[in-house]
Amino acid sequence: MKDGQDGNRKKSRKYPPPARWAWVLIAAVLAGCAGSGRVPELAGGWSDLTQLEAALPGHLDSSQEESALPERPTLQDYLTYAALHNPGLRAAFDDWKAALWKIPQVRSLPDPRFTYAYLVERVETRVGPQRQKFALAQTFPWLSKLELRGDVAVREARARRALYEAAKWKLFEKVKKAYYEYAYLRRAVAVTEENVRLLKHLERAVQTRYAVSLTPYGVLVRLQTELARLEDRLKTLRDLRNPISAALNAALNRSADAPLPWPDPVRLEPLAAKDEEILTWLLEGNPELKALSHRVDKEKAATELARQNYYPDVTVRVEAVDTGQALNPATPDSGKDPVAVGVSLNLPIWWEKYDAGVREARSRRRAAEGSLKEKQNQLSAQLAMVLYNLRDAERRVDLYKNGLIPKAQQALQVSLQDFEADLAGYLDVIDAQRTLLEFELAYERAEADRAQRLAEVERLVGRFLAKAPSRPAATADAAVWKVETPKEARRNEG
Repeated sequence: MKDGQDGNRKKSRKYPPPARWAWVLIAAVLAGCAGSGRVPELAGGWSDLTQLEAALPGHLDSSQEESALPERPTLQDYLTYAALHNPGLRAAFDDWKAALWKIPQVRSLPDPRFTYAYLVERVETRVGPQRQKFALAQTFPWLSKLELRGDVAVREARARRALYEAAKWKLFEKVKKAYYEYAYLRRAVAVTEENVRLLKHLERAVQTRYAVSLTPYGVLVRLQTELARLEDRLKTLRDLRNPISAALNAALNRSADAPLPWPDPVRLEPLAAKDEEILTWLLEGNPELKALSHRVDKEKAATELARQNYYPDVTVRVEAVDTGQALNPATPDSGKDPVAVGVSLNLPIWWEKYDAGVREARSRRRAAEGSLKEKQNQLSAQLAMVLYNLRDAERRVDLYKNGLIPKAQQALQVSLQDFEADLAGYLDVIDAQRTLLEFELAYERAEADRAQRLAEVERLVGRFLAKAPSRPAATADAAVWKVETPKEARRNEG
């Protein structure tokens, strides 16, 4: 009889009935469903993340980088290239992406806990000996803890995105400033070359007159000295091309000696918006302020989360005991596996710890609010200075373009005509030429300053503001800056 009972026990171990583990399986399925909910408020974020991740390339070797620009790149081409290749911007993007991946982690339930116990000494019961135990437990945080943890992570992800936008606008400002400086250099070289051409024409005329004793030698020496000074200035400007193009290449993450063609002249319309309107744009759209504002919201949610620590977490436990056949097979419920369902709570009795956590969260919130206010004050003051410099540059552009340069051009034209008619000396021509050159270079500098200050304003307000004029810049420059010698004027009239 005993051998038969042992055989029944062995048979039971080899082929356990399916109902024996039903409760354990149901508990596992329920626990899995509870932890697989969708993350709200992320539809736009996930879409933006996918698009940006597809747009940003992986590793590019140097040959690919330097061949990616078109033959005649525009400013927009440079901005696009920089956005796709700058490692600092890519780092900010990955930082934002990492913050997004944090959200589903903190909103998920803790992992279920499975427990197995083998009874070395079996416990004999009426229905049979207990041989081993299986248990599955799942902890459920108190009410809104998971939601608040997700809110904290969502607000941190929004702050990281705003910091990514701030990095993008800083990069665009860097590229634009380098581009505008490069464009200024091109115009400075062109203006100086035009003045060198004019002085060389005068030198030939003076040499001819000196050869027939119509002009003193001192006048020729003075003219040649002025020409040498201007040629040295031209050489200095030409030598600046390599370091200035290297600065633009650095912003593009290209090698310093990568070739860059001369950019088009920079001609932008004046900024029509009022200073008060621009200040409103700053307070509403500056990415750094947005990041700090999201950090304030994050700390508010973190404060509420800290209060939730006063409440216990609930753990649901399901346990099944593997039971063999009873010694008497006729015993009712022989070999039946008992199943137990239990609930346990942690006891948050150390209130000093939780009080300290709430106070810490409140202090962090106040610190975030103070940082936001301080940044608002700093950026408002910075915007005021940038707008002053922008308006000053716009004033200088208008002064030189519509006032001083036309008058200086007329003065030089009259001096050339008077010189050929023996009504003026070469010194008058040289002085008029030098004045026009300085005005032309000052105008080009003012145009570059205006464009660079406008790039700073765009970075501060987080939006594009620059607009090109309605007529081509090259045509306007040719109409204003071209100075004809009297012989050229007569030839053109003929």
